[in-house]
Amino acid sequence: MTKTTKAAIEATTEANTGASTKHGRPAIRRASIAVLAAAMTFGMTGGAFAQASGGGTSDMSSAGNTNGGGLPQIQTQGDVSFTSGGVGLDESHALIREQAHWPLSLRFTGPTSDYLSDVHVRIADAKNAEVLKTDAMGPYMLVKLPAGHYTVYARYKDSEKKQGVTVAGNGKAKADFHWSMQ
Repeated sequence: MTKTTKAAIEATTEANTGASTKHGRPAIRRASIAVLAAAMTFGMTGGAFAQASGGGTSDMSSAGNTNGGGLPQIQTQGDVSFTSGGVGLDESHALIREQAHWPLSLRFTGPTSDYLSDVHVRIADAKNAEVLKTDAMGPYMLVKLPAGHYTVYARYKDSEKKQGVTVAGNGKAKADFHWSMQ
């Protein structure tokens, strides 16, 4: 670096930062540290500001949320479509809101109406043929299947419960499963 270039850089730095550049590098280092500290401070408080001001911090594409609006990923098994979840507030509201558009709605609760997840679900038709076998990822499960009579088996830990349901149209069939153990 030529003396002229170095002098120009020092003059510009001194004009922009107000720092003396008599020794060149310490002033630049101090200015860099100040800028870095300011950036880190804003970075740490920026998320809190976004939350406090109503800015969105939820990513609808994460954790299988590719349907938007908080609805978990819709899956298929044969001719049956289903979705489950509801652990977070966005998901639970979305699943409750969507119940009217799905033929079968299931809910899984524990003692004092605690929501459960990891419930093993099996649905059999009137001829006892299995039409769905999966694990619920939260307290709500919505299932699209043809009209008919079905038996829903739900197993949480070592306790299995079953309920008969008649699917006639969207939002009509609902089954709640409650366990007294946690």
